[in-house]
Amino acid sequence: MEGVSVNRSRRSLTNVGLLGVAGVLALTACGSKVNAAADGGPSSSSSSAAASSGAAKESCVDTSGDSVKIGFLNSLSGTMAISEKTVQESLTMAADEINAAGGVLGKQLEVIKEDGASEPATFAEKADKLIQSDCVAAVFGGWTSSSRKAMLPVFEGNDALLYYPVQYEGLESSKNIFYTGATTNQQILPALDYLKEQGVTSLFLVGSDYVFPQTANKEIKAWAAENGMEIKGEEYVPLASGADFSTIITKVKDSGAGAVFNTLNGDANVSFFKEYKNVGLSADTMPVVSVSIAEEEVAGVGVENLVGQLTAWNYYQTLDTPANQKFVADFKAKYGEDRVTSDPMEAAYTSLYLWKNTVEKANSFAVADIQANADGVSFEAPEGLVTINGDNHHIAKTALIGKVAEDGLIYTEWESPAPIEPDPYLSTYPWAEGLS
Repeated sequence: MEGVSVNRSRRSLTNVGLLGVAGVLALTACGSKVNAAADGGPSSSSSSAAASSGAAKESCVDTSGDSVKIGFLNSLSGTMAISEKTVQESLTMAADEINAAGGVLGKQLEVIKEDGASEPATFAEKADKLIQSDCVAAVFGGWTSSSRKAMLPVFEGNDALLYYPVQYEGLESSKNIFYTGATTNQQILPALDYLKEQGVTSLFLVGSDYVFPQTANKEIKAWAAENGMEIKGEEYVPLASGADFSTIITKVKDSGAGAVFNTLNGDANVSFFKEYKNVGLSADTMPVVSVSIAEEEVAGVGVENLVGQLTAWNYYQTLDTPANQKFVADFKAKYGEDRVTSDPMEAAYTSLYLWKNTVEKANSFAVADIQANADGVSFEAPEGLVTINGDNHHIAKTALIGKVAEDGLIYTEWESPAPIEPDPYLSTYPWAEGLS
């Protein structure tokens, strides 16, 4: 399939944030410097890196004691809480496991938790607090691309690290972010290729009105033009509760599209799929492929509204691997037998272990040392073996297409024959030229 590209994108990491976005924040250096080497003393590689750059900010991360601070930043309120609360739970489980096993370089993880409240400005504000006031060694979180882009200049301005666990639209690569969710060529393009192979010749695009759906649909339309797929319509709704889908669903039904490509996020999916069913549409009459509905969202939307519908991810709870069986069993034991796991939860869990493994490879908590040692760091994740690409800070991932079953779980219909190397700028796809 065209979506299965095994060539590494060689586009170098750059600071892609616009510092003006963070104008409302005071991007000053943290208090007094405490070096982040394993023994609490100076880190030679980070010191030399700072000296050569001439612009590195001093860190207030304190590794002199028995613990080191990290931050979890997720929406615990607002429209995205339906998805992000569970991500923080999986992060907490990973931190508890790591602490029980002796910590990182012998230091216990002290977790500082913050609520991004589904607002990009709040994410930026809380990220700044975690870095400058709480002096965390790394932050794990974010979901929407709007929240990530709001945080990006904060992390770049402070030379701090964000581990971002959610699939996104690509066209970004920052030395201060590690992306453990899928980029476009690992999720959206395989889904499009799958639909084409199934005989679908036309699509209707429905999404939330913000960065990810808009950019993803721009990429989808470029792919469609190259592959002879007709776009029957394109509609957006605000990323907030209470969206009215009656008019949009009427347009979808009247379009006669072969399938709907859904980039809605948050609880807007509840209203969309309920209305979809109300007008007589179903997976049999006009299938929907979604890129932001996982097991947790199935429960929120209602399985009766989703049976037979398709999703595109890189992890499902039903994956039959020893690592996943343990992950699912441990999560249920900690949070309840009725709970489910999902792709973003797994990617967040994985991100904490990738950070741990990189710190231990570097023998340092310093940002420069982590960046210098990240390439090739692996983890036997629930989804399978994942490895950091040091060129762009993404990870190779196997693409999956799944179908929602009556038991509320998602079962794999198709998977890529091998993990797909990340290509965030779609540099190996001639039709994508000019998108970035």
